[in-house]
Amino acid sequence: MSLFKARDWWSTVLGEKEEFDQGCLCLADVDNSGNGQDKIIVGSFMGYLRIFNPRPVKTGDGAQAEDLLLEVHLRDPVLQVQVGKFVSGTEMLHLAVLHSRKLCVYSVSGTLGNVEHGNQYQIKLMYEHNLQRTACNMTYGTFGGVKGRDLICIQSMDGMLMVFEQESYAFGRFLPGSLLPGPLAYSSRTDSFITVSSCRQVESYKYQVLAFATDADKRQETEQQKLGSGKRLVVDWTLNIGEQALDICIVSFNQSASSIFVLGERNFFCLKDNGQIRFMKKLDCSPSSFLPYCSVSEGTINTLIGNHNKMLHVYQDVTLKWATQLPHVPVAVRVGCLHDLKGVIVTLSDDGHLQCSYLGTDPSLFQAPKVESRELNYDELDKELKELQKLIKDVNKLQGVWPMTEKEDDLKVSALVSSNFDSVSQAPDAEVGADLVPSVTVKVTLQNRVALQKAKLSVYVQPPLELTCDQFTFDFMDRNPDGIPRVIQCKFRLPLKLICLPGQPSKTASHKLTIDTNKSPVSLLSLFPGFANQSEDDQVNVMGFRFFGGSRVTLLASKTSQRYRIQSEQFEDLWLITNELIIRLKEYFEKQGIKDFSCSFSGSMPLQEYFELIDHHFELRINGEKLEELLSERAVQFRAIQRRLLTRFKDKTPAPLQHLDTLLDGTYKQVIALADAVEENQDNLFQAFIRLRSASHLVILLVGLWQKLSADQVAILEAAFLPLQQDAQELGWEETVDAAISHLLKTCLSKSSKEQALTLGSRLDVPKDTSRLKKHITLLCDRLAKGGRLCLSADAAAPPTMVMPGGCAPIPESDLEERSVDQESAELFTNHKHLIAETPMPEVPPLQGVAE
Repeated sequence: MSLFKARDWWSTVLGEKEEFDQGCLCLADVDNSGNGQDKIIVGSFMGYLRIFNPRPVKTGDGAQAEDLLLEVHLRDPVLQVQVGKFVSGTEMLHLAVLHSRKLCVYSVSGTLGNVEHGNQYQIKLMYEHNLQRTACNMTYGTFGGVKGRDLICIQSMDGMLMVFEQESYAFGRFLPGSLLPGPLAYSSRTDSFITVSSCRQVESYKYQVLAFATDADKRQETEQQKLGSGKRLVVDWTLNIGEQALDICIVSFNQSASSIFVLGERNFFCLKDNGQIRFMKKLDCSPSSFLPYCSVSEGTINTLIGNHNKMLHVYQDVTLKWATQLPHVPVAVRVGCLHDLKGVIVTLSDDGHLQCSYLGTDPSLFQAPKVESRELNYDELDKELKELQKLIKDVNKLQGVWPMTEKEDDLKVSALVSSNFDSVSQAPDAEVGADLVPSVTVKVTLQNRVALQKAKLSVYVQPPLELTCDQFTFDFMDRNPDGIPRVIQCKFRLPLKLICLPGQPSKTASHKLTIDTNKSPVSLLSLFPGFANQSEDDQVNVMGFRFFGGSRVTLLASKTSQRYRIQSEQFEDLWLITNELIIRLKEYFEKQGIKDFSCSFSGSMPLQEYFELIDHHFELRINGEKLEELLSERAVQFRAIQRRLLTRFKDKTPAPLQHLDTLLDGTYKQVIALADAVEENQDNLFQAFIRLRSASHLVILLVGLWQKLSADQVAILEAAFLPLQQDAQELGWEETVDAAISHLLKTCLSKSSKEQALTLGSRLDVPKDTSRLKKHITLLCDRLAKGGRLCLSADAAAPPTMVMPGGCAPIPESDLEERSVDQESAELFTNHKHLIAETPMPEVPPLQGVAE
């Protein structure tokens, strides 16, 4: 058992599909047994009231039948339960139950049983108050300094405080400026009510001020005050905490000092009686509940804080003393004495998990047996070590890019894309320009062979594609023990018409690619049946595509040669059509029973166009950093001017403003303009990253066709060039890709052991420019052209001993030699736009009826 895990003393699950909140849990000797043992009172939003007296035989037992003293259905939802001296003429404890429109006070009593069934408990309604307004929460105490009885104050949803003197209604007062109700607590030391308003400030109201203020049964305070009747309700003190509060608790050291604890959404505060901050603590996790109580150390207070990470933290003032793990998120936490065990922590979750636990560990009674001493045989140990090393080496040789999986997995994921578009498009933006954006339904099927505890399904598509829902969570009824998380992936193809439409082909284009095949050309109408242009039925070797947004791509097939040409005005737009063409060609020939079909690319690598996209993306990144830095400077200047103006406004004899107001207005306009510029630059950077990803896919595809790379080698290139799904503020595309390519150049593509000895830096910083990245990309293509191979196995780090084909020049080892490679690669990888004019496609008929 872990030291930092709460020890389960007793636990149970309440009802089925019931909901609970922080006011639904209370610990007290509600049946007035007098033995000092607390009972657990729990109410639910379904109207059930339950009283427990846990008595487990051994630690960790669940609830037995005799542990439940009482269960009754009150029909109305239970908002809060409290135990106090609520009945006149007696100081016995009674149970107050708050419903949305009713307050009921019950007496709980037990009758000794004469048989083995045990005692019998029942509740009796003492009195009830029907509320004219919907209740939110309540608090109780000795209002006005009364002795021997407790009064109740209920806060309504519209901000009215209703005070009940046990069986009779006293008065009602509206809090000034109330918009939404907040947590409510009563301080007996100052005789005040403490709450947090919707203005995010703690407010204190004296009971005497409430009692003598204008009657608020009818919201006519302003008119009555004008007539001079009654007194105005004024706040005693306020404190702005800057966030909404979850709960308020008041803890007294003694009769002379008390502290007000306020749990916020990100901090918890300790205040003095007059509203001054005694201390505050910033929380690392989002809190869900808390409970302050007096510490063993004099003058300090311990605080239990539960959070949404299923943790319970114990603070002594602001110092974290203990952290423990819980099986659920606690919405209410209490500490009491149960079955002669003091300090039991009782927690309740919103779905009804009730647990009694304690901190620490039980003493271990296990003693390790004595081990027989024997001499070690070092020869056998050396032999076993060599066998293990040989086994590890063999496994590394056989290991591929992706980990091996079992033949029959515990969970199978499959995706089925609908053949037709949705009749009503589910796209967030129904129109892009004049085009209607379609949507398609994808059916994802999960098949599990064994019982699972929880399954999470995440769906990802590359921008500009979008999803209506990308996260699904499946909770199973069976509570299985925690196991090892498993990840299963499934890829699916979406229809091409989801992002492009048939378009008019174009004769001219700035960017062109030629794909060679080893089979006769195929009619484009059979490859792309849904993109035939009705006006050009006779042009079976020409086809146009138009993306949503306006970009156009033209696909041409030679009638006599075995070539296909893809051309477009945008370089990155070539990738999708080129990839679709190769996939559909392979599928076409597989259906024909032809297995030796292959594609190749013999042109020059279009690195210059690729580098232009890299430079544009990097320039937007640098501009974004400069704009954010300038925005930060202007924000600092704006706050400094505000402080000076505030100082002058607070001065009893204010000095002249000296145009500080004009400077404040000008700085504010600059902040707004810079914020708009940052937002616009982020949008441009997002679009540039999408174009860069498409261009990277195209370069990887062309390199694979150019060097006849296997699927594993292409996967290595994809991991190197596409490491990020999107740019992050801490990590960008350029430095990540540069580190990955440098690693390949120093390992599997290295020429000597000297290069392998070079180590990469541990930090990935934003580079000054892209020259180093572009040089490494060029060098990567050069080494692949000279016979290098991509591999991640251990033997790949050894220098290659193969003879390079064609008498290739040696690969340089220093920066000086890399400069000479730049000159060679400049001749090898020339600008593709100029090369097309030298090697035109033969025997492609001119386009007819295409407007120039």
